Amino acid sequence: MSADGQGTSHWFDDEAGPVVRPYAMTRGRTTSPGQHRLDLIAVVVAEPHADDPDADTTLSPEHLDIVDLCRNTPQSVAELAAGLDLPIGVVRVLVGDLVDAEFVHVNRPIPPAELVDESILRDVINGLRAL
Repeated sequence: MSADGQGTSHWFDDEAGPVVRPYAMTRGRTTSPGQHRLDLIAVVVAEPHADDPDADTTLSPEHLDIVDLCRNTPQSVAELAAGLDLPIGVVRVLVGDLVDAEFVHVNRPIPPAELVDESILRDVINGLRAL
């Protein structure tokens, strides 16, 4: 029996509206099948040539919201999570689904370890000048 004494389950929060658990949005998954590691600053861009996502019945409303947000302006994973008020883990799974379905692509930042150190470039230039 629920707190209201009527025996009905309460899936509604008076202030927030219907309550949907994050795992329900991802169908219990913590990763998507082809998901690569998505950093918080990875930028999600809607594919201009992709079919209309509204016609795809396998996409959830959250999937459609992500595509809509990225259609006008590319968004980072963190911006999507904040804009949709969803946990980062949920957004990562949903973005992975959209990448697999080719509705979006992700531009990943270059890891700092792979960036060229400016001092090395200066040493190379100085070495070339010395020749």
